[in-house]
Amino acid sequence: MGKKIYVNLVFVILLLFCPLPSQAAMYRDSLGRKVVLCSYPKRIISLAPSITEMIYFLGLGDRLVGVTRFSCFPEEAQKKPKVGTYTYINVEKVITLDPDIVIATADGNRREDVEKLEEAGIQVYVVNPRKVNQVLDTIERVGEVCGVVHTAKRLVSSLRERVTRVVQAVRDKERPLVLLVINMKPLMSVNQSTTHHDLITLAGGQNLAGDQFITYPRLNMEEVLRKRPEVIIISSMKKGESYERASKEWLQWPTLPAVQKGNVYLIDSDLIDRAAPRMVSGLEEMAKLIHPEIEWDEK
Repeated sequence: MGKKIYVNLVFVILLLFCPLPSQAAMYRDSLGRKVVLCSYPKRIISLAPSITEMIYFLGLGDRLVGVTRFSCFPEEAQKKPKVGTYTYINVEKVITLDPDIVIATADGNRREDVEKLEEAGIQVYVVNPRKVNQVLDTIERVGEVCGVVHTAKRLVSSLRERVTRVVQAVRDKERPLVLLVINMKPLMSVNQSTTHHDLITLAGGQNLAGDQFITYPRLNMEEVLRKRPEVIIISSMKKGESYERASKEWLQWPTLPAVQKGNVYLIDSDLIDRAAPRMVSGLEEMAKLIHPEIEWDEK
């Protein structure tokens, strides 16, 4: 109860002491939390690589004053001051950088870190996209908070058109059973609560592990052999020797339809793991792998 009163008091103080009260605005983030800003933020800290990509996509890279490790896209993001990993934030470093707003993610950032920042008087806007369309909605909301509403709507509109083209292209096609491999040893996949599952579905496939109880389930080969996936997609950051070994390992199982048809593929993990604008490119790539029979428009 005491913490709630404290947080509400911070909002009141912010509204009273904003230099231009007429510009003060309150936003609700993805968790329904109140975020009050005196003006559009000029100093932004991103607490996840996906958020960093969103900020640059919106043309706001010059406002970023801090990012987490592994914020490697675009390349210039690597030059920004680091505030830890997105699971372990250096709260003191964030405070030192004096941000107008910190943008965090519910899927990764620790609640206690967010609360410490709020107690220090820093406004934290939390995003929580779980599906592709929610990623696009999130980009628009971040654009609104940062004062680039029209730019965000224009850019996201183009992404939505690309998603629609994929969905329409696979609409009347059969949906092959897809095994998405996010780790080889142990063998791991994804269930229906992930953005990966949404990508597979939108791309015209069925997720082999969609009904699993655990978000990132471990699978045994007996189960895979029993379910007989028609497409196997290996998520990897690079196509080096490790991928070649991984793809050859599947040749040990010639009874699998995916192996028989040569439907064992690699996909860049950055395109499907991060809830960011590039996820649309990941959707397009996945659709091409699941439905190679379609003549895809390369626009």
